[in-house]
Amino acid sequence: MAAYETLLYDVANGVATIALNQPDTRNALSETMLDELLAAFAAARDDDDVRCVVLASTHPKTWSSGANLGGFAGDVPLIHRHLGTAGKLPVLFDLIGALGKPSIVKAGGHVLAGALGLALACDLIVASEDASFGTPEINVGVFPFVISALIVRNVGRKKAAELMLLGERIDAAEAHRIGIVNRVVPAAELDAAVGEWAAKLASSSPLIMRLGKDALYRQIDMGQSDAMEFLRAQLTLAQSTDDIREGVTAFFEKREPQWTGR
Repeated sequence: MAAYETLLYDVANGVATIALNQPDTRNALSETMLDELLAAFAAARDDDDVRCVVLASTHPKTWSSGANLGGFAGDVPLIHRHLGTAGKLPVLFDLIGALGKPSIVKAGGHVLAGALGLALACDLIVASEDASFGTPEINVGVFPFVISALIVRNVGRKKAAELMLLGERIDAAEAHRIGIVNRVVPAAELDAAVGEWAAKLASSSPLIMRLGKDALYRQIDMGQSDAMEFLRAQLTLAQSTDDIREGVTAFFEKREPQWTGR
């Protein structure tokens, strides 16, 4: 297994856990961390033993503080800035979207700036009650340009504008109310809540999960008629698999299904 400088990576019981592990920078999304996140998610994608990915943090109070602001003021050629963090974030977001496996964010602390985009690129977010979310970039003369594409696809237009234009943080309860977060639990229950969902996702047919997740990702920007036609074709494709027949048979026989991935 590859060694990482900024991450911890572990696989157990079908779940790959990727933990951001740069506490001195509050897990700022440096180019090194983004490179390693790309490598770690690719490793999880290519590992048949992995059926679900949990994206966590080792910092006790901050999931991630977002991009390193020092890069905006540094004496770096403009093209390098364009190809650096700003160029790697969209690649990472696309990789997570097309992973073929479900992903869960375990948000036990503050999720800020570019890190909010990273969290929204994942499928599910479970947060502790003391977590907070926000895009404070406007307060230092920056704007969350790249991640705004994800924010407006997850949050209503008015609330998205409020987050990005005012730069104020919201708590986990408000993040849940507006649809950023799926579930909020006391901090002491976060591990168990994420573990429960990860185990359930890992127990599903990996083949049907991949077909379903890929379909959700690809249809999001289609018109309604095109989306329904595409999804109908995906349903037909799913009906050709052994796993869908096994799942239905196991339901009627009142037993646990035995997935073959065919």
